Amino acid sequence: MMTTKTPLLGKTLNELKTIVQDLGMPKFTAGQIASWLYDKKVGSIEEMTNLSLKNRERLMENYEVGASAPVHEMRSVDGTVKYLFCTPEGDYIESVYIPDDDRATLCVSSQVGCKMNCKFCMTGKQGYTTSLTAAQILNQIYSVPERDTLTNVVFMGMGEPFDNLDEVLRALEILTADYGYKWSPKRITVSTVGLQKGLERFLEESDCHLAISLHSPFPSQRRELMPAEKAFSITEMVEILRRYDFSKQRRLSFEYIVFKGVNDSLIYAKELVKLLRGLDCRMNLIRFHAIPNVDLEGTDMESMIAFRDYLTQHGLFATIRASRGEDIFAACGMLSTAQQQAEKKEKESETF
Repeated sequence: MMTTKTPLLGKTLNELKTIVQDLGMPKFTAGQIASWLYDKKVGSIEEMTNLSLKNRERLMENYEVGASAPVHEMRSVDGTVKYLFCTPEGDYIESVYIPDDDRATLCVSSQVGCKMNCKFCMTGKQGYTTSLTAAQILNQIYSVPERDTLTNVVFMGMGEPFDNLDEVLRALEILTADYGYKWSPKRITVSTVGLQKGLERFLEESDCHLAISLHSPFPSQRRELMPAEKAFSITEMVEILRRYDFSKQRRLSFEYIVFKGVNDSLIYAKELVKLLRGLDCRMNLIRFHAIPNVDLEGTDMESMIAFRDYLTQHGLFATIRASRGEDIFAACGMLSTAQQQAEKKEKESETF
């Protein structure tokens, strides 16, 4: 019978210290392992050559690096690459590599599926399966071919990061710690629909950038688009955000998908200015990527430009995010959904 080994990837320095202590290894060995994992990015314990053979053998009895390559990829004509990863349980998650001049951003997932069920999100249509471990989150960064060229990471893939905050914070610690990736928090953005306890913990325990999925300044309409509004309203969220200083290192932004005939008129722009007045923030306007069986469509560029210009002229800095990867299942969750459906059909065909 095969036994499942525990991944070392995703372990903090303190956790590695506990592991080596339990194995009777010198305390300094934890720092060596961290260096092999997060600096040298080895694929196996055998490669950790400054550990004695005996210590490597001890480690290998119950542990492994835990990295796994993508199982599928789709490449866009614009250079965007969507990667599909398979978890040990056989579930699928997506990561997206987005090159843009001197920037190279990786969009990572934090859950398999999502509980939030936003109307416009394909991942939400999958329902929720499980939350990813820090190892599974970091593996998306660890295992893409472009890992050494990355300048930024955004937690905007499948799942709600604040619904898996312990593991997300563990991954953020490793990305920013001196023993880990040594990244500046300014290179990392975490996006959320807004969960109150998660928001407050994130603001206290991390210095990474924060992005809030907004999509409507009117609570009643936002509830229709995003059921999470029922538990924690955008007005309550803004009041909490006002307690924090976003004028220095950390950046606060709001994500606003612009839907034709739904939230694209200047009435909405005026209400956004009113809602966010006094907050040091920016607004990212996003074109909608259509998904099956959802009666929403993206607005035209002329309306988006008028919307952006109104916000900027009234003191709310706004940009229109360039659409990327439109020829490769651009919407989040579409590739993993397609893979699930293909496997389901294959299993059904095998029963006949």
